[in-house]
Amino acid sequence: MNGFFGGLLRRLALSTVLALLGMVGFAATAQAQDTATQTKYPIVLVHGLFGFDSLFGVDYWYGIPSALQRSGARVFVAQVSAANSTEVRGEQLLAQVKNILAITGAAKVNLVGHSHGGPTVRYVAGVAPQLVASVTSVAGPHKGSRVADILRGTVPAGSLGESVLNGAVNAFVALINLGSGGTGLPQMPVAALNSLTAAGSADFTRRFPQAVPTGCGDGAEVVGGVRYYSWTGKQPVTNLLDPSDASLGLLGLSFGETNDGLVAVCSSRLGKHLGDYRQNHLDEVNQLLGVRDWLAPDPVALYRQHATRLKQIGL
Repeated sequence: MNGFFGGLLRRLALSTVLALLGMVGFAATAQAQDTATQTKYPIVLVHGLFGFDSLFGVDYWYGIPSALQRSGARVFVAQVSAANSTEVRGEQLLAQVKNILAITGAAKVNLVGHSHGGPTVRYVAGVAPQLVASVTSVAGPHKGSRVADILRGTVPAGSLGESVLNGAVNAFVALINLGSGGTGLPQMPVAALNSLTAAGSADFTRRFPQAVPTGCGDGAEVVGGVRYYSWTGKQPVTNLLDPSDASLGLLGLSFGETNDGLVAVCSSRLGKHLGDYRQNHLDEVNQLLGVRDWLAPDPVALYRQHATRLKQIGL
């Protein structure tokens, strides 16, 4: 009997070991085969106004680059002026795109811009379409922001108020640069403000009209060989535990139309519009620190889905 039970125990132990090895092997194979976001061309993430790559160890695109990289994507996080005109930021981004192409050997990039990053990536696609496979705008103010219009009306050009505002914003940007390593970049808050007004945005669109719709629908999906996409948030207040929701909620009241706290839904339209979500302007990049409306789509999942979309069409 002891021999029988001893043999049985040995066989059970061996079976258990083999099963565990099989599970490990399956997990390793699954991990190796997870290439859902492995796009043909590198993905370049571009921040908005007062943005950064990483501030005191906290990423602007909270958890998004790592999630994309885990499934095979090559991801680069650009750092352009936190506050400057669309054109200046665009030229800075263009230089970084050229460096990325030189490093990777890729022929093009997939550009993804949040907020002011939306017009910024449009600039690069407009002046160098041969370097861009796709442009994706997340809550980009392509027809301006009501908040910028109100601020511009409150502090007229050349006024004392404009000088005070410029000084205060420069001090704030200096703090951002200190924590993010962007101290070498030029900052011109008034130029940024002018770019984000309805008039400034209209002037920019006259020069770079690609994929901007005339109304609140979709724009052209493909222009000059570049594919254009967009999505946005539509809910200024999404989680009372998020301290940023209070200010976004107050700002959202100034619009008189559906918005994310800083950008109206209709202003965000560019190319093929992929959806309006229960997110505010910071939720769209998974901030602050991932606190959001838990019933809304996971922001990180939206970026993963979009990378998969780009992969499936050969980009």
